[in-house]
Amino acid sequence: MRLFIAEKHEVALAIANALGRAVKKTGHYACGDDLITWCAGHMLALCSPEDYNQAHKKWTLASLPIINIPWKYRVIEGRAKQFGIIQALIKRAHIIVNAGDADAEGQLLIDEILTYCGNKKPVKRILINDNNEKLVQRALHNLRDNRDFYGLYQAALARAVGDQLYGFNLTRLYTLKGRERGHDGLLSVGRVQTPILGLIAARDSAIAAHKKAFYYTVKGQFTVTNIHFPALFCPPADAPLDDKGRIESADYARQIADACRGQPASVVKAETKDKYDPAPLPYDLLELQVDASRKFSIKADLTLQITQQLREKKLITYNRSDCRYLNDENHRDATDVLTAVATNAPLFAPFIAKADTEYKSRAFNNAKVTAHHAIVPTQNSSGLNTLNDHQRKIYLLICRAYIAQFWPLKHSKVTMVNIDVAGHRFRTTNTQVIKPGWSTLYKNDKGNQEIAKLENTDVTSASLSQLHNSAQGHCTACESEKKETIPPQPYTEASLLKDLKRVAKYVKNPKIAKLLRDKDKGKEGESGGIGTPATRDSFIVKLKQRGFIAEQGKHLVCTKLGREFCAILPPIATAPDLTALWHQQQKDIEQGKIPLRTFLEGLVSTVSAQVAEVKEKGLNIKLQGFNCSSCNQSTLRRIKGKKGYFWACRRHPECNASFADKAGKPDFAPQPQATASDSSNHTCPECKKGRLIKRASKSKKTKKTFNWFGCNQFPACKARFFERDGKPENTVVV
Repeated sequence: MRLFIAEKHEVALAIANALGRAVKKTGHYACGDDLITWCAGHMLALCSPEDYNQAHKKWTLASLPIINIPWKYRVIEGRAKQFGIIQALIKRAHIIVNAGDADAEGQLLIDEILTYCGNKKPVKRILINDNNEKLVQRALHNLRDNRDFYGLYQAALARAVGDQLYGFNLTRLYTLKGRERGHDGLLSVGRVQTPILGLIAARDSAIAAHKKAFYYTVKGQFTVTNIHFPALFCPPADAPLDDKGRIESADYARQIADACRGQPASVVKAETKDKYDPAPLPYDLLELQVDASRKFSIKADLTLQITQQLREKKLITYNRSDCRYLNDENHRDATDVLTAVATNAPLFAPFIAKADTEYKSRAFNNAKVTAHHAIVPTQNSSGLNTLNDHQRKIYLLICRAYIAQFWPLKHSKVTMVNIDVAGHRFRTTNTQVIKPGWSTLYKNDKGNQEIAKLENTDVTSASLSQLHNSAQGHCTACESEKKETIPPQPYTEASLLKDLKRVAKYVKNPKIAKLLRDKDKGKEGESGGIGTPATRDSFIVKLKQRGFIAEQGKHLVCTKLGREFCAILPPIATAPDLTALWHQQQKDIEQGKIPLRTFLEGLVSTVSAQVAEVKEKGLNIKLQGFNCSSCNQSTLRRIKGKKGYFWACRRHPECNASFADKAGKPDFAPQPQATASDSSNHTCPECKKGRLIKRASKSKKTKKTFNWFGCNQFPACKARFFERDGKPENTVVV
């Protein structure tokens, strides 16, 4: 008996349909002697520190670093029922088949279950990246030994264990030290989250450091064979240029303009070429989040939720994909999918009527499909009337990108002309669209960076294709123009998501940058990125929730706390370098060059050293709030007690200082002395300032009244003493 354990229910269903004779059971399918069950994403989570030791439930500096190796798992809350079914089926089966997604995370997700259950039975591996029945049947005939993927499992495990060990130790460390300096919130540190904060902080710093500067351009107006057009001066290498190749001398620019104005001009080179642009690829999750943010101001985390809803309505395929390509099998389904889209979204019906389902765009490329193919519409026809406004907008974006794959290439003619005037070179270009092709679908899409990349920037709208080499004319006018340099633009959610795919370009160390790019080799659209399409939006949300970044209109900027936190962290924590270094080691683990143990030993050493350093030196962060006048090492925290608010030192119990609350602030003034009628002649032995006052209280247990003495400096001094023979115990009579 074989047991297939799939990562998702839809994959399990696809396997069951491919095997045939499927019978639905509780939590699984039966197909003759084969059983197919499924997970709901990760079923297990690494245990928290308190799961190993209850004492770790309270965060203390003394407990750090916490090294939970070997690690333990727990079943994720709400998944115990399905996990119990999987566990029982593992015991029944003779052979297990790992049907996790065809990537490192999919390998880990199933293998960690088998390890947790102590499985000793043979395990096979099936690789499925498309739920098309024919492709699944093909995969069923090509099962591999799961041991072939042991290195991949170990590499994924290294990332999971490493992220937890690094994250909870440094988060506790900085949070606890931050409390000593007046910050009550969570100062969280993570391998991906913190470099994202560093990226935003660096952009803000670059904007703040920008100094106004100027550069100059020279534009000439030309007439050649009755064609009038402008052209820009191309400065030679020996001209006074800035680091971006722009003229920085006003005198030089003016001299060029004066030398060319009214002079004869000749065409050095006129060249016209045909240009054929393909349609933008279908969406992966990140590109969909970028466009949803750009076009509709829908935030990335909401876009993820919407795509999940559309997927549950069976209107789109898997929504967390990081791939923008499709299989050949997807192409065979084109007619049915387009028919469904025409029914669901009648506004696209005229475009679908002109689509050519025989045409195969560059998107259909089996070799470039990873664990999942691009996000595209399904064959399900349910109508848009069931969707809300946001769902409808996202669905239509996905449909448009899919329809464009069956429209012709955009055909343009691009003419480039080089002109010589008095020994100076000018250049102009012109693009004429011959057949718009797929761009008809995008004609109203303003600000689309992906479309803009395909366009040639027109210097002129004049048709230059009639010009030929050696054609003669005149420079009728020529002027220099002063322009101001523009500071970097603040991040928007869309531009930040884009940059997270290519952070390697900001890494100064070329070796680290190369490691990051190597990590993404073969991943279309990724070039040294951090995070995944399915998690990047969640990190942005966390940074907002924890007060590290804030929204200013459409922009994302660092808060004061975010800037100060970045400043006190070691550079490796706020840069993507750690991801690069980990990737190299995880690659070595996957290839069997180093064991998992070596990676973890190095990480433990690094974390332990950082904990020791911060413990010793503390945090160089500005004090916030009210300084404790007793210890001068921390700040005060406002606490609500049984009799109202008071202020106490954050270093409690090391410092027991407390102060009365006055209009929401600590009252540092000495408390008034007790009157002769209520004060004894006993000095408080604790604070040495106050007098002890006789009090009476009723016992909750015995209901009897008893006398005691308390300091009249309360709440600054909380000393209490029992009465004995009319006097407080252990006091000195003045």
